[in-house]
Amino acid sequence: MDNGLLVKDLRAGYPGRTVLAGVNCTARPGQITAVLGANGAGKSTLLRAVCGLLEAGGVCELDGESIGGLSTRERARRIAYLPQRAGGELALTGLEMALLGFSPVLGLLEQPGAAHTRQAQAMLERLEAGAFAHTDMRQLSEGQRQLVLLARTLVQPHRLLVLDEPDAPLDCRHRRVLLAALQADAAAGASVLLSSHDVNFSLRHAHRLLVLGQGRLLADLCPAEAAEQTLADALRAAFGPVELVRHRGSWLMIDGEEP
Repeated sequence: MDNGLLVKDLRAGYPGRTVLAGVNCTARPGQITAVLGANGAGKSTLLRAVCGLLEAGGVCELDGESIGGLSTRERARRIAYLPQRAGGELALTGLEMALLGFSPVLGLLEQPGAAHTRQAQAMLERLEAGAFAHTDMRQLSEGQRQLVLLARTLVQPHRLLVLDEPDAPLDCRHRRVLLAALQADAAAGASVLLSSHDVNFSLRHAHRLLVLGQGRLLADLCPAEAAEQTLADALRAAFGPVELVRHRGSWLMIDGEEP
């Protein structure tokens, strides 16, 4: 059954330091779930724990199965993860990098076939990165590399897509390109979980918001349905004095302090 991601009583951190404790949340198929919080709130820790990359207590399940109980290869066939600072400075062309997304479904020493190449090229084109297919990754700007890495992540077979600040290196135009790709991925049935420092991007486009702070989950809500006061209180608990304004049917967050 495709239940998406279920997290119960998650406790995660690093040797000698607990970052998150008692976190309960979900990321449902067909939805974009955004994780918000100040620097150090535990956004990356939550995403890494969900992907099975950190030792964590509690429950993390994908479609009813424990993520921790899956082998590395099985996880890679179900979860596509793009961390911050994902590299991309290897001596590979954009197309070669995108083709790495098929590694979890290829056999030992098996090379990508013509169908894989067509899919990878199509994803590059969709992300407006087709021109980089035969360009050395080391010659690309940070934003251009990010588009190629997004293509690699999106072609990887997955039920859960996890992205850590995927929009950070992108300009406004390519954030819209990213959004279209995420919406299409969710529409195809994936659960999309991402972190972002762009609160307004998340307020406008995420189906759900997970707000982290003080080592715990401060709020889990739907920005389109939450009462203004509830939403404002959650964001103020995370970011301090901020205000909400309505624009084209969505909330926008602005700094509430006078300069």
